[in-house]
Amino acid sequence: MNPFSQLFLVFALIPIAEIVVLIKVGSIIGALPTVALVILTAITGAALMRYQGMQTMSAVRQAMGRGEIPAVQMLEGMGLLLGGALLLTPGFITDAFGFALLVPPLRRRLARHMLSRMEVRQTGGRPDPGARNHYTIEGEFRHRDH
Repeated sequence: MNPFSQLFLVFALIPIAEIVVLIKVGSIIGALPTVALVILTAITGAALMRYQGMQTMSAVRQAMGRGEIPAVQMLEGMGLLLGGALLLTPGFITDAFGFALLVPPLRRRLARHMLSRMEVRQTGGRPDPGARNHYTIEGEFRHRDH
């Protein structure tokens, strides 16, 4: 299945699942408390995202001040943005994923995992988890047409 078909399925199935869950929750606790809960999660999520976003920006500045590339912190920032977008989307399923992205250890672990996957893709192999120093080998190449 190509990526566009997968995205279409995700964007079609998630709203349907959210509607089903909202109806179920609404039938248990009532319509007004359900709406209030959705609004409360959006407000809480926005506040948490703002606070953690400031912390992440501070970590980016500190890493850059030490001369390091803040790759993990930048990926954490992207996770925060995605988490915030999920929390602002009405529904409980997206809220669960959004709040999961606001848990710092989980978000950091996910960012490091994504970074290691990018390293594997770039090098074509597996990064050595025990290696502390990364070496760059410079060189030149020529492309010859036969």
